[in-house]
Amino acid sequence: MAEQGTKKRISFLGPDASFTHLAALKAFPDGDLMAYTTIPECIEAVAEDRVDYAVVPLENALEGSVPLTIDYLFHEAQLYVTAEVLSPIEQHLMVHPDNLGSDGFEAIYSHPHALAQCHKFLYYTYKNTPLEQYSSTSAAAKMVSELPERNIAAIGNEFSAQKYGLSIVHREIHDFHFNHTRFFVLSKTNHQLTNPAHNEQVKTTLMISPPKDDRSGVLHQVLSVFAWRQLNLSKIESRPLKTGLGNYFFIADILDDELSPMMQGAFMELGALGCTVKTLGSYYTYE
Repeated sequence: MAEQGTKKRISFLGPDASFTHLAALKAFPDGDLMAYTTIPECIEAVAEDRVDYAVVPLENALEGSVPLTIDYLFHEAQLYVTAEVLSPIEQHLMVHPDNLGSDGFEAIYSHPHALAQCHKFLYYTYKNTPLEQYSSTSAAAKMVSELPERNIAAIGNEFSAQKYGLSIVHREIHDFHFNHTRFFVLSKTNHQLTNPAHNEQVKTTLMISPPKDDRSGVLHQVLSVFAWRQLNLSKIESRPLKTGLGNYFFIADILDDELSPMMQGAFMELGALGCTVKTLGSYYTYE
């Protein structure tokens, strides 16, 4: 149980049996889990106090970051990361039992990331089958379950096949073995969920806007702030500021607590450089 006391309300990207649902169950096995249709809806649910936490996807090992999550946290919401969840992703091709044994499909439905994760399999096995994007893998599975008259398939996890009564015709069709997704657990307050057993590493996520004077070498200066303090960055990437071409902010993961003396010094130096820093808080990882 991530927290003791009153049963927590958790929003997640649904419908039921999505990969985000599985991540939410890992962090809140006894929580009151509520499915939402989109990532912004999940985030707004916690921002508007309709739930206590939101669980949303952030990054996939094969397809990279989920831009919608990053941009919404930067531009729209003032929330904090209280934990992250790392979950293995296994993609399966599933059909309605009535269509089991079919030679081909009218179309294959899934989330765009899932379709991309299975590109090689789909290219070599169903090269001429249309691939249709859907809001989530579980939503695609649910849709296939409701349309037995159509010879269509979905790509998703085994949980969704069981939930919606589908038959798996091809297992583990993702292109690479190490396929994991990272999820954020978001809250309105800056705190940490209970440290999972055997996990000593705390992580801090920062969103850094460079100085407005656009001087040369700014990225080098930002990295130097962390380098000479021996603060390890596990990730850094840029996203458009949406204020004009060539204007970006950086999102960085630092392997230290934001309250440590070195991190506090880094905040002060970044401010002296003219950077604006938005912290998403410090947190532990559930695996």
